[in-house]
Amino acid sequence: MTSSNAQRVLVTAGANGIGHAITEAFVSAGAKVFVCDIDEAALGRLQAHMPGVTTSVCDMGDRAAAARMVDDAAAALGGIDVLVNNAGIAGPAASVADMDPDAWESVLRVNLTGTFVVTQRAIPHLKQSGSGAIVVMSSLAGRFGYPNRSPYAVTKWGLVGFTKTLSRELGEFGIRVNAILPGAVEGPRIQQVLEGRASANGRSVAEEEAAALANQSIKRFVDPADIAALAVFLASNAGRSISGQMIPIDGDSQSAS
Repeated sequence: MTSSNAQRVLVTAGANGIGHAITEAFVSAGAKVFVCDIDEAALGRLQAHMPGVTTSVCDMGDRAAAARMVDDAAAALGGIDVLVNNAGIAGPAASVADMDPDAWESVLRVNLTGTFVVTQRAIPHLKQSGSGAIVVMSSLAGRFGYPNRSPYAVTKWGLVGFTKTLSRELGEFGIRVNAILPGAVEGPRIQQVLEGRASANGRSVAEEEAAALANQSIKRFVDPADIAALAVFLASNAGRSISGQMIPIDGDSQSAS
């Protein structure tokens, strides 16, 4: 599935992991892409790999910086047709009883307020597009309770509500809004988690992987390229009748753990 060659795409946190895969997929589909990320070194590597991509360093927890970044993206791209709200942080692992309120607020500031600011700033450009699309990156944690990860889960549930509301508000302007809800994603991050669990529990990494996949019908972690392909599809003409949807891509997981 390809996007239009004319599409102008803004991807937040697009230099690493899922964001990098999404950036690469849109570039491969012929889109003109602007990427922001807090990781300046990763942006440099991205530009070396994909010279046509325009980049900007941005801390999504800084409202003024996030707003300026959208203005820069619109200027560089000549408008915005597609916004991929991928930026987010995992936050601390602690029970609600033990949660640091400052840590709680830091997650909400990036995951919810940052997404709000970028989206609000992009809406005038998306309205001018005539065929705008917004993709919001929620999570498996936006479908289930997630013990000891309350700020992360709350923000991912909040993004679902944000998506549903935006789809109602923006539909009359031909703007589609959908959320993608990935499960555990293959890559260095999940491997670090598994290694940490193995060390703590005295088990092998293979045993921890089997335990992590036990609640999935499909016994493998999600390939970032699959998430990227879904994002491109939702933003393409093939997805023109799809809006307000929460689309899991998690191997049919039955819980978040």
